[in-house]
Amino acid sequence: MKFNTKTIHAGQKPEETSGAVMPPIFQTSTYAQQAPNQHKGYDYARVGNPTRTALERMIAGLEGADEAACFSSGVAAMDALMKMLRPGDHVVTTNDLYGGSYRLFTKVFEPYGINFTFVDMTDPKKVEEAITAETKLMWIETPTNPLLRVVDIKALVELAKPKNILTVVDNTFASPYLQRPLEFGADAVLHSATKYLAGHSDVIHGAVASSNKEIMENLRFQTKTSGAVPGPMDCYLTLRGIKTLSVRVQRSVENAKQIATFLEGHEKVASVNYPGLKSHPQHELAKKQMDDFGAMLSFTLKDDSIEAAVQFMSNTKIFTLAESLGGVESLISHPASMTHGSIPKEVREKAGLRDSLIRISVGIEDAEDLIADLDQAF
Repeated sequence: MKFNTKTIHAGQKPEETSGAVMPPIFQTSTYAQQAPNQHKGYDYARVGNPTRTALERMIAGLEGADEAACFSSGVAAMDALMKMLRPGDHVVTTNDLYGGSYRLFTKVFEPYGINFTFVDMTDPKKVEEAITAETKLMWIETPTNPLLRVVDIKALVELAKPKNILTVVDNTFASPYLQRPLEFGADAVLHSATKYLAGHSDVIHGAVASSNKEIMENLRFQTKTSGAVPGPMDCYLTLRGIKTLSVRVQRSVENAKQIATFLEGHEKVASVNYPGLKSHPQHELAKKQMDDFGAMLSFTLKDDSIEAAVQFMSNTKIFTLAESLGGVESLISHPASMTHGSIPKEVREKAGLRDSLIRISVGIEDAEDLIADLDQAF
């Protein structure tokens, strides 16, 4: 089954009692049992819900996984994965990391004795040097947020497997339409399904897909025990959003290519970060690892100041100044003060995240209108 067909049919079948083509919203907290512990698959909605099950089967199908587990947000999914670790365990991750991930790692799990090393994951040698006898997990973002660096999943998996190190890839920026990390040997893939999967900026949702039974058993335990589960309405909206995933992302990608080319040629722009540009240092890797180059990009101004970035973003009329990404509308944001504000200035600047860096989530509007909006904003 080809991907576009999977977005409609993966793991889906008409609802058994009514024949409904779309899974109903099972708005219930509990289920009738014939006798104690004798039930038709569901007993309490924190543990499971038929609408959630339909979504989990869909996401598993898109990522080529045996199973998927859904959560109330992307960081809730991340939190559940990190709870597999124990004090003294070590994690290697990228130094160009989503600010919410950095905050969760350093402010929540480091105090419990989990150790983290942040390195440039585009260089496998640096990753190898960071591995210790206590390393249990590699946390990979690719493309990274917000510098759009591309990490070689297969190369890092080959480093991790012989040492029994789990590899998890945050696939939020690419979506399974453009990249499927399990095909390169990763153990699990995570999504902030708020973004491209749901696609309409109206849901907060997270998911993990994997064929690793130990990981999935742990996640099922976490949903039951910690309870960070999504409601049935959020599951329904995410499932509905996935139906148009391929057409939405493809349109956004086509727009992003044109915008990146425009920005690269603008006199007030210092640099553009977009894997689809030949100037991008991992352009060839992106061609090999991804089906296309994505709809996220970032750029710096020659006037490398927060004031210049804020002034530019305040001038846009179609682009909305807002956090998040992956919706049908185009968004613009300032990572240093918004999505990555929790990262200390010296840490983010060392990783290359400068004060004037502006991040764009390209939507499905007309590309000419988007380029005209950026042009007048300068």
